[in-house]
Amino acid sequence: MSVKAKIYRPAKTAMQSGKRKTKYWVFEYMPVVKNTPEPLMGWNSGGTLQQVRLEFNTANEAIAYANKKGIPYEVLEPHSRVVHPKSYTNNFAYNRRTAF
Repeated sequence: MSVKAKIYRPAKTAMQSGKRKTKYWVFEYMPVVKNTPEPLMGWNSGGTLQQVRLEFNTANEAIAYANKKGIPYEVLEPHSRVVHPKSYTNNFAYNRRTAF
């Protein structure tokens, strides 16, 4: 079993308007085996590496950590947010055809 990691910047949560948890980069291990319930207790077991989540200030720090430990990784680039400029006067524009 080869362990692989992903490095990404988390997206803004849909439940809040703030961007607090989007400032850092996250290093997570990808699942190696499928979660299966244990026959005795019925709990899901899939390995302890899935519980490891490291946070770094930059993507380069996370990449350096993966290289130092010899872990293959995949960097997922964040999507840029598109902000459409709006004005209050657009609500009353004569040629308005779509809802903002």
